[in-house]
Amino acid sequence: MKEHFDVTGMSCSACSARVEKAVKALDGIDDVNVNLLKNSMVVDFDPTKTGTEQIEDAVKKAGYSAIVKSEERGKGTAASSKPQEDIQAEELKNMETRLWVSIVFSVPLMYIAMAPMVGLPSPSFLSGHQNAAVNALTQFLLTIPVVFVNFKFFNIGFRSLFSRAPNMASLVAIGSAASVFFGLFALYMMLIGLSAGNEELVAKYAHNLYFDSAAMILTLITVGKYFEARAKKRTTNAISKLLELVPDTAVVQRDGKDIEVSVDEIRPGEIVVLKTGQRIPVDGVVKEGTGSVDESSLTGESLP
Repeated sequence: MKEHFDVTGMSCSACSARVEKAVKALDGIDDVNVNLLKNSMVVDFDPTKTGTEQIEDAVKKAGYSAIVKSEERGKGTAASSKPQEDIQAEELKNMETRLWVSIVFSVPLMYIAMAPMVGLPSPSFLSGHQNAAVNALTQFLLTIPVVFVNFKFFNIGFRSLFSRAPNMASLVAIGSAASVFFGLFALYMMLIGLSAGNEELVAKYAHNLYFDSAAMILTLITVGKYFEARAKKRTTNAISKLLELVPDTAVVQRDGKDIEVSVDEIRPGEIVVLKTGQRIPVDGVVKEGTGSVDESSLTGESLP
């Protein structure tokens, strides 16, 4: 049995390989084909050993999301998934929102963290050793929204890491998490130093805050992912338009008669009849007749 799925959350070939590996690990799976550009997956499986829900769960555990394109759910009503264009548009919009939230909070965070180092003025309540803990707490609060909107990196990254299949998201998650947790440790030590009147301890950890690093790692990666998503959407749209040029039906010669059949029903070795103005449904060799063909979509040439 073959079933088609829409898969969301994939951004690179490592993601598609991770999804394919997770599904293949299930019992009764004969073949898995994941298409990164179209965010789709075709699974050939034995329905007596596994089902679509198990496949969806496997993809979810891998850190992604899969929805069968059409199936009987609940009360026997058929539910169709969203068109691929809508899914990509939704993902791009979500990515854009994450990008702007990251930038809005990262810019003031970087100013607070870097202003004293480059001689720029800093608010009085954030300056000096006596305000070091307030400064650190402010940086932490500005980091929280960036981490929250980009938590997807941590979800996918650590899942892949624990599954012994680390990817780029794992590196991002480890780097950002280490920066945040060490920043919290430094903040805690500064509070201890302030309560004990130990200015040396406060000064030591005031220069060891890495909240800005955590936020900038996530922000810069999100910038790259946003442009990648835009380019991917354009490429997918171009491929979809190219596939739309393929006709749904064709005329073939069977038993001395011209019969119109679905393109999927054309058998190797059959004679396909092309009339003037028709689109070529399959690859083949010209047996009889002459004509000109517009191959510009394949060759880039402007003339037939």
